[in-house]
Amino acid sequence: MAALQKRQQQPLTATWKRFCLFFPNDADRMFSLSRETDNLQQVENTMTKLKKVRYTIKARTVGDFVLLSGLLVTLFAAAVLLALPDRVLAQQSPQANAQTQVTTVASARDIRGASPYVAIENEPAPKLIVDPPLPEGLVQGVYWAQYRVENLHIVPVFGEGGRQVSPRAGHLHIIVDDLPWWWADASNNNTVDIANLPPGQHKVRIELVDPHHTIFPGQVVTQTFIIPDYNSAAAHQRNLHARSTSLE
Repeated sequence: MAALQKRQQQPLTATWKRFCLFFPNDADRMFSLSRETDNLQQVENTMTKLKKVRYTIKARTVGDFVLLSGLLVTLFAAAVLLALPDRVLAQQSPQANAQTQVTTVASARDIRGASPYVAIENEPAPKLIVDPPLPEGLVQGVYWAQYRVENLHIVPVFGEGGRQVSPRAGHLHIIVDDLPWWWADASNNNTVDIANLPPGQHKVRIELVDPHHTIFPGQVVTQTFIIPDYNSAAAHQRNLHARSTSLE
């Protein structure tokens, strides 16, 4: 009867009602079997749901792993592509620098001036550039000053006819310490050389002139410098050398 009371709380079929009326002693047993069957069914349903959830989670995990792997591969490929231009530029930079050096090297015309075989129309004005005297010479009583000219060839061509030469010709006039005389230098040896200057202050005036000895406008360089007492310095060096020799 306890089984009947419990089953009354649930919807009962006509067959089950008749069974409880005619077989009340077996009702509890049948109800227990029914409950166990229901429990087994619920467990089976639960396991089925758990399997579905597991497969769903596994599928999501696999999908996430595949997505993450694809993202990592994409990032790696992007990093390689970004690094590739730097390597290419690094490999090309020496070649580019070499090409730049080739293109920036001054031509012979830039350094030496125009060829003497071709006349120049509307030739630019000549220019004289003189470097400061070399200190290696001053300590010996010698004036060494390097020079160069632009838009002119220094050659031993003199006279009025030389003014009509193209490319333009000319030479240097050199005056020391405002003396009333000068000398012409048409050697184009790159350096003015004046030796045996006494100790003290000196002045050298260098003029760029045409074959008729006329100064080109504005092309005069004057340098003032001091020659040290190189005689005393030389004597001092000789004394030092003599003392060291005697000590030996």
